[in-house]
Formats: sequence, C-alpha cells, structure tokens
Amino acid sequence: MNTTKTTSNFKYYDLIMAAFVTVLICSNFIGPGKACRVLDFTFAAGNIFFPFSYIFGDVLTEVYGYARSRKVIWAGFGALIFATIMSSFIVHMPAALDDDYQKALDPAVRLLFGNSARLVGGSILAFWMGEFVNSYVMAKMKILTKGRYLWSRTIGSTIVGQSVDSIIFYPLAFYGIFSNELLITVMISNFLLKVLWEVICTPVTYKLVNWLKKAEGVDFYDTNTNFTPFALRDQ
Repeated sequence: MNTTKTTSNFKYYDLIMAAFVTVLICSNFIGPGKACRVLDFTFAAGNIFFPFSYIFGDVLTEVYGYARSRKVIWAGFGALIFATIMSSFIVHMPAALDDDYQKALDPAVRLLFGNSARLVGGSILAFWMGEFVNSYVMAKMKILTKGRYLWSRTIGSTIVGQSVDSIIFYPLAFYGIFSNELLITVMISNFLLKVLWEVICTPVTYKLVNWLKKAEGVDFYDTNTNFTPFALRDQ
C-alpha cells in the first residue's frame, strides 16, 4: 500500500486524533473523581475509559506509523496541559457567593477539579512516557512480525506502555498518602484492568485497523523512521 502520503491526504486521521484527545481529557478529568467497587474490586472510574487512548494509539501507529502517532501524542499532551491550566484558573477565580446556586456549586468544583499539582503532574508525565513507549514497541514489533499477529503487537505494546504509565503515575501521585501495601495493590489491579480492556477490545481493534487500511490506502512500516519523541515530521 501507499506509504508516501502526507497527513493532510488522509480522510480519517484527524477524527482518530480527536477521539484520542477526547478520551484522554475525559478520563483524566472526569474519571479520577470517583472510585468504583464491583464484586469487591475497587478501581478508579477513569480506568474504565483511559485504556481506549492506548487502543487509539495502537490503531494510529499500526495504520499511519510512529511519526504520525507522535503528533497525536503531542496533541494529547498539549490538551492535558491546557485543561490543567484552565481548570486551575477556574477553581481559583472568586465565586459569586451571593448566589445560592454558586455557593453550593463552588465547593464541588474545587473538589473535582482542584487536583494537586502532584497528581496532575504525575498523570501528565505518565501519559507522555507511556504513550511513546507503547507506540515505539508497536512500531518495532510490526517490523519484527512482518505485519502479522496484530494481537501480539496491540497487547504486547499495551503491557509495556501501561507498565511504564503505572510505575510512574501511582508512586508520584500517591506515595506517602497510601500505605505501601495499598499503593502496590492499586497499581497492579489498575494495570491488570487496563490490559484486560485491551484484550477484550482486540476484535474491535482488528476491524477498525483493517477498515482504515483499506479506506486510507496505507499500511505504514517504520523502517526508516526517526524515533525521537521530539519531532513533528511525518517520518
């Protein structure tokens, strides 16, 4: 298939990017505010949806290549930074406390969006490193497997990427707040949940990847790609 197209020639690249960024922001700013318990298994609500960002990342790398996936990761990183600045600004703006509705709303806004710099910083750093590792492993495994065994690439890259994400985020965000035992338990359980989602969604990933390759006329192999994270070129 054609691998010389520029990003502007693709019909669905921008839509996948928008979906990736949307999932990323929602799972980081809506999900962490609630812990869920299902069958005695406790987890952060955001972990139900955050793994979809890795699925979109896998699709982007598999179809469009590492370099174009790199642009999307940077877009997500920038969106998280902006959302963090915006939420911090809004939280610290003086509320119109003479209005009963605003008086009731202001503590809830501060509780939900007034996350500590430690939590937000850990989340952003873990995302950035985890996503780049995920994309790198995905691209290298595609060359190694000669484009076969897509399931091995999606699951394998997620295991590595989510390991990096979890090892960075949970200690940065919760060390000294949770007991060491609880910290390790939460880190392992949430990691397993994210990987499980990748496994469950593998059939959907296959269908989406195959459809996009045909629709876009591209199936990129990163044989000559510059894998530095600090570039925005298509190769």
